[in-house]
Amino acid sequence: MTTRLDPAVLKLAGILVLGAVTPLLDSTIVSIALHTLGTDLDTSTTAVQWVSTAYLLALATVVPVSAWAVERHGARRVWLGSLALFLVGSMLCGLAWNIGSLVAFRVVQGVGGGLLLPVLQTLVMRAAGGRDLGRLMAVITLPALLGPILGPVLGGLIVGHLSWRWIFYVNLPLGLLAPALAHRGVPKDTPRPGHRLDVTGLLLLSPGLAALIYGLTETGAARAGALAVGAVLVAAFAAHALRSPRPLVELRLFRDRAFAVSSALMFLNGLALYGGMFLLPLYYQQARGESVVAAGLLLAPQGLGSLLARVTGSLTDRVGPRPVALGGLLLAALGTLPFALSHPSAALLPVALVVRGLGMSAANLAVNVGAYQDLDHARVPHASAAVRIVQQLGGSFGTAVLAAVLTHGGFPYAFAWSTAFTFLAALVGLRLPIRVASAEAHP
Repeated sequence: MTTRLDPAVLKLAGILVLGAVTPLLDSTIVSIALHTLGTDLDTSTTAVQWVSTAYLLALATVVPVSAWAVERHGARRVWLGSLALFLVGSMLCGLAWNIGSLVAFRVVQGVGGGLLLPVLQTLVMRAAGGRDLGRLMAVITLPALLGPILGPVLGGLIVGHLSWRWIFYVNLPLGLLAPALAHRGVPKDTPRPGHRLDVTGLLLLSPGLAALIYGLTETGAARAGALAVGAVLVAAFAAHALRSPRPLVELRLFRDRAFAVSSALMFLNGLALYGGMFLLPLYYQQARGESVVAAGLLLAPQGLGSLLARVTGSLTDRVGPRPVALGGLLLAALGTLPFALSHPSAALLPVALVVRGLGMSAANLAVNVGAYQDLDHARVPHASAAVRIVQQLGGSFGTAVLAAVLTHGGFPYAFAWSTAFTFLAALVGLRLPIRVASAEAHP
């Protein structure tokens, strides 16, 4: 029998999701507007790419700090502060007078946005106490899945009809409503002022992740050097974290099979989701000759599929994460496959996008449940940081790989690779636990 979700937890999740919508839409809205930004700001393609790169680097740098910030200052205070910083950054980006100022203000945005999602997951998972995780994940993962899908639609409409400044100003109305509701709807928690920051870990992990992300967005010698530096720093952090009693991010979490397998799937799922987000708008514009507005609208069926997948939350609570994740990944692969054809039917593509959106959303939801279902209260902040890091690296890696494949082989080969990565994720998913988590395991 399915129990009713706790209204207080559902209200909390709704408020937090409202705040998360804006940063998750922002990156996809900006990506579709880069050409317009370069033209209006009279700058080169190389320079305008830093509008995206600076945001990603700032985000990667602050995510590892989220677990410490939650313990030191309290999750409610950190969430409100990071949302405020993101909104200030959005307003400043809209007021930018040249490419240099815009890139600098995107860093401010990235710092705020980088903390929002892991802190959101920490607040909701703690409030849930291990109960009804599937249905709760159906609520809190919705922005993460709809952002890459609806962002290009909204971005295309803004770029096509308004000034580029509105791609940043559009964040303000929703963003201002969320903290107003949060002051009454998000409970206060007790900070631990004595909780010390792992400075050594911070000096290793944050620049290490930034170097990896930078390397994945660059080409040539810059890529090789950045990836090498990033790999060395992250490896040094891993050695430090396994010896430290209070590391910046708790790597001992990966000894838990459910968390380790879920993390591997999050990497591959991030690769498929964000790699597809990179390929699909380009495919419609370059291979099928659609305008930027039409390309955004043609991606809308994928959002419909994601909405349909919300029903799999209660299914995951009943049968466990493995069957839902496997079914979702196979559907995602099936929905991607038509794009790997040389001349797919135009009538088939919207149906394929619905299937792809349904599969990606169901798999992402189930994998998140698998990551959190065996964790106690104290480990949730570290899990939230680790989950976000893995997803970010997976997305960056997927975009880099598929961009290289696209350059050398064209769209059919790139989509074939994306399909193959999704099948690989399904094989990894066979190691997910099949049992349903017990709420009693979460004090």
